[in-house]
Amino acid sequence: MAEESDPVVGSIGDIELHQSEVLASFGTLGSVDREALARDTATLNKLVRSMLVQRVILKEALEKKWEEEPGTVALLKSTREAAIADSYLKALNRPPESYPSEAELRTAYENGRAALTVPRSFRLAQIYVAEETGAEKKLKAVQQRLKEKPASFAQVAREMSEEKESASRDGEIGWLKEQQIQPEILAQLPQLKVNAISAPVRLKDGWHILKVLDVREPFTPIFDQVRVQLAQRMRNEKSSASMQAYVSEVLHNHPVAINEVALSKLLQNAPSNDAGVKP
Repeated sequence: MAEESDPVVGSIGDIELHQSEVLASFGTLGSVDREALARDTATLNKLVRSMLVQRVILKEALEKKWEEEPGTVALLKSTREAAIADSYLKALNRPPESYPSEAELRTAYENGRAALTVPRSFRLAQIYVAEETGAEKKLKAVQQRLKEKPASFAQVAREMSEEKESASRDGEIGWLKEQQIQPEILAQLPQLKVNAISAPVRLKDGWHILKVLDVREPFTPIFDQVRVQLAQRMRNEKSSASMQAYVSEVLHNHPVAINEVALSKLLQNAPSNDAGVKP
């Protein structure tokens, strides 16, 4: 029953990471931020992987009693103080859950429609021949295979492309926006129809033969498609502005005084730590 209520979301060796531990790492996120994060599976995946690797390193460090090292003790103290202050600052300046309102969201959407426009995108596949001795001979062999059977692009990519990751997917690179594509390749694409194959394009790393699998024309997402992301961005911007104003007020009420002479000698008097990690 415990496992059902708090399932394992990832593991590495004998180390497991439970749902409750991942949720705890989010701190006190509001409902808008949680919803946005819940939709971003790539970020969640990256977070879980990072936490698992950290657990492995932590286990080794604790086995060597690294937390008892003088430098670590001082670091833990300063880290704790920074975490408390940062958490307090963010909580104090977090927008209310009611922000932004529906009207504010729709106004921001209408005012920012141009910035929300998604540029033309291409779904591409490639056959890559690296720039090395014998490259031109291999390039001719690839071109001959494609000339004989143009429909066999996927098979030729699997067998002859030297970019292994895309080769394992029949040469498919995936969707790329115009600004993500190198100019030499982008210049070829508007001339190609879907399923058309380009002439070899030479870049610094070698030759690229492209196939256009699909084209997506520029479009502006409808309001409901960007509602959550827009709300999160507006909350982040409001929170950031509020924190800056709060810090400015703190500095106004509590002026900072710096001893420049002592500061210039600070590192000269700092103890060095050349011991390194104990074996």
